[in-house]
Amino acid sequence: MRVIVSVPDSAWLRDLPRAPALCRAATRAALGHLGKAVPKGEIGIVLAGDAFVRTLNRRHRGKDKPTNVLSFPSLDGTTPRPPVNVPILLGDVVLARGTVLREAAAGGKKPSHHLSHLVVHGVLHLFGHDHQGDAEARRMERLERKSLASLGIPDPYADRASV
Repeated sequence: MRVIVSVPDSAWLRDLPRAPALCRAATRAALGHLGKAVPKGEIGIVLAGDAFVRTLNRRHRGKDKPTNVLSFPSLDGTTPRPPVNVPILLGDVVLARGTVLREAAAGGKKPSHHLSHLVVHGVLHLFGHDHQGDAEARRMERLERKSLASLGIPDPYADRASV
């Protein structure tokens, strides 16, 4: 699996110099916990700014505000798959720097841990996981916890139990 990280918002590298490496590790952790064969291919991770993500969110989801992460799967179940050994673009995960850092600070989380969590979350979306219903959300959160634990990152949902 090839993970290509692009950084159109260079402030990511100022705020989290290891961001590209963290994204690659989080992507591989998520893929390792999918429980199914992952096709040979590429995943793009885009470390962008809030304005860019706001534009994407408005265009693709009808929400005129930035969000922390957006996923754009390339395979939707109707697209014909290429031959087995031909690498394919599996999709892109786009993250908004300002939103990610604000959320980390508000939640008392390390920015590197929150970024890793959101990359795992976004990659799981690329493979059809969702959190619309309770059962789906539990399944997705379980995969997130396993993926993050393999990176030595604490359970991002642990504080929910104390609420």
